Amino acid sequence: MPNFTMLQVTSHVAHFGSTNVNVRNVEDGNNYAERINRDRPCYRSLYGSEDTKHKTGETDKDGSNIRPRSRSFYVCDTDDAGTGDFSRCSPIRARARSLHSEDGERNTGGTGIAAKPPLKRTKANSSKRASKDLTGNKGSLKGVPMMTISEVDNWEISSSSGMKYGQYVDWEKIAPDAAVRYRKILSSDHYVLKAMGRTGFWSMPHTLRAKAYQHIIHSIESTSSTADLDAYQGLVRKLFGELQTSTHPFPKFMEDGEIPRYCLNKAGLNSVKKILICINHHFPDVSFCPILSALVSLLLHFSGDEAQCFHSICSLVSYTDVKKRYIDRTFLTSHASCMTFGDLANKYCKGIRKLIASSHQNLFEFYSDWIMWIFADLPFTYAIRVLDVYLMEGYKVLYRVALALLSFYKVSVASRVAHVDDFRQDMKSFVQNVGRHSTVDALLQRAFDIQLPTRKELTYLFNANKEALLHKDIHSKSSYQSMDFRAFSSSVVTETEMRVVWAWIPERFALFSPVQLFSTNIHGRSLSLFYSKVEGHDPTVLLLKTEDEEICGAFLSSDWAQKNCDEKGLKFFGTGECFVFTVTKTGNGAVPAYSAADLWDV
Repeated sequence: MPNFTMLQVTSHVAHFGSTNVNVRNVEDGNNYAERINRDRPCYRSLYGSEDTKHKTGETDKDGSNIRPRSRSFYVCDTDDAGTGDFSRCSPIRARARSLHSEDGERNTGGTGIAAKPPLKRTKANSSKRASKDLTGNKGSLKGVPMMTISEVDNWEISSSSGMKYGQYVDWEKIAPDAAVRYRKILSSDHYVLKAMGRTGFWSMPHTLRAKAYQHIIHSIESTSSTADLDAYQGLVRKLFGELQTSTHPFPKFMEDGEIPRYCLNKAGLNSVKKILICINHHFPDVSFCPILSALVSLLLHFSGDEAQCFHSICSLVSYTDVKKRYIDRTFLTSHASCMTFGDLANKYCKGIRKLIASSHQNLFEFYSDWIMWIFADLPFTYAIRVLDVYLMEGYKVLYRVALALLSFYKVSVASRVAHVDDFRQDMKSFVQNVGRHSTVDALLQRAFDIQLPTRKELTYLFNANKEALLHKDIHSKSSYQSMDFRAFSSSVVTETEMRVVWAWIPERFALFSPVQLFSTNIHGRSLSLFYSKVEGHDPTVLLLKTEDEEICGAFLSSDWAQKNCDEKGLKFFGTGECFVFTVTKTGNGAVPAYSAADLWDV
């Protein structure tokens, strides 16, 4: 029976006592005003059970209020007797409302506004208190959804919906310049929008970026907005319902269940978890996509509610144009993208591969984190600018940004390479602190200065890498095995030198362990025997050692016997991926005599 990691989903975690005021009981207007000013409820986010103790009838003896962490909303309901019931509404409800018990009865348990002083409690007592509130005992209010961030392998999720941000505000009157910019966005074609995204045209204010995202996603969506919204509401009812507690495994497309916070509060993180669980059920074929959690976290910043964020993610996942894809759905396609990035890195950041390969660290494992550099490690202000161009231009932008990060890292690590024990972790730390090395504008400028292949060429390379994985029968992370250089033996190069050579060849060929076809130590120096041994094999790596102990060689991507013709009818061997190399330079550059030679089939 397979093992499952379970998530804890709770409908209500903690409750608050009521804070009511009876206007008729106020005898002294001055005292009342002073008391109101002192005890007026602050705009604040959800409190943890350890932050404060709410109990009807307690007062704030020192006149202090707990400092809010974010805003919430308040309403005042007046009953027939003229009593104003001031209650704090849930910040994750779809609309503001006063707090009532679930059976519809109004809680009128207090006669004055009373701020509750924070009381220190042990963890055991705090847990006990939270458990007691779940039962809805007297003195607490039902219907206030809370979320507790739990251990790594356990999620506790409130089942309520998100509040629509700024739905009552005429933003055009507050920010007329943003309104002008938005009208320009609506009237611009795709190429103008690309330029806008690269220069941060809609980066401020927050509401302008939110509207720009809606406009862009509407242009790429492959399903109707209504269908996704209805699907989300149906999934929420099915998966969470009205139960206080339900359990769910982590979405299968997530590697470790970790979610980038990106400045989200607890309510926001709770909504991200709900959306991810719904995506897992809505797209059962998405089996591996570690960046989804980051995309949900980022897009939630600029979504009116959870359903809109869900729709935006659905549009990206469902997009079908292979030349401008957004999301990899499986380990196969994700790994093929990683190999494609490795090929690009070997071409545009040549120095870094030699540093890592010569340190006996796994180069491919280093490259395997490339997309997480962007959608996990980059600071929020950088990641959101990358999202601007990613929504407009698709996956190719991610290659550009990752290569730009790698080029900055190469400069940073060159002076301290001897002190780096783990390049993978060092790169992660570098990206997290990239602000010390580059501004976000400089990073994007570097990214778009890189002359990448066309989308058609990138798609061809991606498909070639995917075919190589299929040929190797690699469908999951557990089925992938990198080459073991400890078993490699050659009379020409050492293990370390072969690691460097292996880092130069295309990623799809580096998946396979080499097989020796010819060696002068074994087969002698007959050229005809050499050709008979290599015929029918591709690709191959030729290694030569001169009499002066200098090493050179060549990578040949096609069969030695295969001849091609160019447009002028001239014959040639190989493809554009062929190259010659030296491990130790030959000095005068002449073709050297050799003392030993190896030929390896890749």
